[in-house]
Amino acid sequence: MANVKTVLPNLRCTLGEGPHWDARDGVLYWVDIVGKTAYALRPQDGGSRSWTFDQPVAAIVPRENDGLLVALADGLAFLDAESGETTPFVAPDSDHAGNRSNESRVDPAGRFWHGTMQNNIGPNGEDLPVTVSTGTLNRVGVDGDATRFLSDIGISNTLLWSADGKKMFFGDTIKDTLNVYDYDMETGVPSNPRVFFGPQDRGNMDGSAMDADGYIWNARWGGSCLIRFAPDGSIDRIIDLPVTQPTSCVFGGPDLRTLYITSASVGLDGNGNELEGALLSIQTDVAGQSCTRFAG
Repeated sequence: MANVKTVLPNLRCTLGEGPHWDARDGVLYWVDIVGKTAYALRPQDGGSRSWTFDQPVAAIVPRENDGLLVALADGLAFLDAESGETTPFVAPDSDHAGNRSNESRVDPAGRFWHGTMQNNIGPNGEDLPVTVSTGTLNRVGVDGDATRFLSDIGISNTLLWSADGKKMFFGDTIKDTLNVYDYDMETGVPSNPRVFFGPQDRGNMDGSAMDADGYIWNARWGGSCLIRFAPDGSIDRIIDLPVTQPTSCVFGGPDLRTLYITSASVGLDGNGNELEGALLSIQTDVAGQSCTRFAG
């Protein structure tokens, strides 16, 4: 097993997700979707803060124009870091009342990509089954204009772009498949989807990070590992983890060689593993690609 560290020893998330590294400020952002809380940590000095909402939160990213953007269950909102106040921005999936925000990331041009899924969180945080594929994938521009590209998604997961900007990756956990698209960075339009990798023996596809060599590090929900996929979709290596449900990962640190990994404890009560839901990190032998702030 890789030399895995627990980043915050006392923090356990019910559904940790959405890690984002802001290189400008040296801050790691992530969320506990079920816990309705977003977190920020500056690893250099240990400074941290959190914000709690009245509904699930799936993503938090910094904005170029100061402040933060959060993907709440019912849509996107601007967050004032000091007051904790939110201002509604746009609800790209408002025509699907039974959905909630899930996978969300910013493309290298600063556009926000917003994936959704059937809401699977009950009023008391209980886990509900996903029975229909009603999720969508939407692109949100700086002025809030939203464009839909995909529908009929089970569980939206993994959003990545290649270093040359010519490929986009997006998948559906229900199908346990990650697709690769041709991508036009100027227009922000993906096309020509084909399978990058399909079902694997270890767990189900969840969130991912891409390194500087174009390899994808994919969190395997239920598989207690990450799988590093080569640019041709073949398995390069498997990194065992001390948690059952890793959910996503992102490269951070001053040299982008620290891989931060979120995990979930949902459904694992009583299994005896005190690390379920922890935020983990490993040091990697390759640097990662940097994250982008929302350009709005």
